[in-house]
Amino acid sequence: MTRIGIIGCGNIAPAYARTLGELGFGDDIVYADGLPGRAEKFAGKHGGAAASVDELLTDTTIEAIVNLTPAHAHTAVTSAILRSGHAAFSEKPLGIDFAEGRQLLSLAAERGLRLGCAPDTFMGAGLQMARKAIDRGMIGEPLAANAFMLGFGPEWWHPNPEIFYGAGAGPLFDMGPYYLTALTNLLGPATAISASARIGIEDRVIHAKGRVGDVVTATVPTHVSSIIEHADGPISTLVTSFDVKASRYRNIEIYGTEATLAVPDPNTFAGPVMIRSLLAPDWRELDLPTPNIPQQRGIGLADMLSATTAGRPHRANAEMALHVLELMTGALRSSEEGRRIDMTTTFDRPAPMQFQLPTNTFD
Repeated sequence: MTRIGIIGCGNIAPAYARTLGELGFGDDIVYADGLPGRAEKFAGKHGGAAASVDELLTDTTIEAIVNLTPAHAHTAVTSAILRSGHAAFSEKPLGIDFAEGRQLLSLAAERGLRLGCAPDTFMGAGLQMARKAIDRGMIGEPLAANAFMLGFGPEWWHPNPEIFYGAGAGPLFDMGPYYLTALTNLLGPATAISASARIGIEDRVIHAKGRVGDVVTATVPTHVSSIIEHADGPISTLVTSFDVKASRYRNIEIYGTEATLAVPDPNTFAGPVMIRSLLAPDWRELDLPTPNIPQQRGIGLADMLSATTAGRPHRANAEMALHVLELMTGALRSSEEGRRIDMTTTFDRPAPMQFQLPTNTFD
């Protein structure tokens, strides 16, 4: 049985533990965390074993190690995993610095190791059906897209919202990977990005239980508006914000020469997927395919392990994650420098998931 290591036992770890458990890895996961006793407590609740970070990195029986640390630590921890001789899978984003992200890909290539990165929500039934609809020509030629992630900030629910308002965070780095991964998986890689960004509300009052009334100061943009030019022609607009108290704009719409496609929330795995042409009386909901894997976080890791055995590329891959990282850092550069930023990276769109498709969807 394949053994998996996980570094970081915070908020996202239970989702990975649940997915890996459903896929048969539950008793073969080894957890580690920088905080004393945290890994032992987590393993006691979710199964598996606990170890120190150093013990985990030197364990030669482990095939791959998952990096679930905070975003500012992603590059350093993933580098340590690769240098220890293990395949690595990182939570999003790949890193917070583009040059360091590129170095991770070079290191993985030098060592002949797999490197994967979340988000893997684009592998879910909802976004896979959206891609199938586009690939099958249901909207004609894709021309443009609008995407919105508009919210009021994690200080309303998170006990430690400081991590969302420092380096490598803000709405773009926190939620942007879901939207940019979805857009580039649907429409292909980008060639350039232009953006404007600002800190809208600098001092944020915490409302989470136990910290009500405390104030956290934002040091990164809390509102970012981007224009993305895709290599195949479409132009996407992405707005990410922690400054919006209410909005009617949600998620993603793709505009084609024949119809418009309403894409589900890219932070989820399900639908709905809606389509409407000019003369259609109303929106039509597309039936989703029948998935053959759990619809939750961690399926990108499972796909990487399966791809390793099969000798094929894995879907939630580092090239795609690096491209998304370049788009995010490029957006902030564009705002700071007042100019359009050309992309230096690209990637091959991942193969579609082999789900059982509805029989009447493409009639």
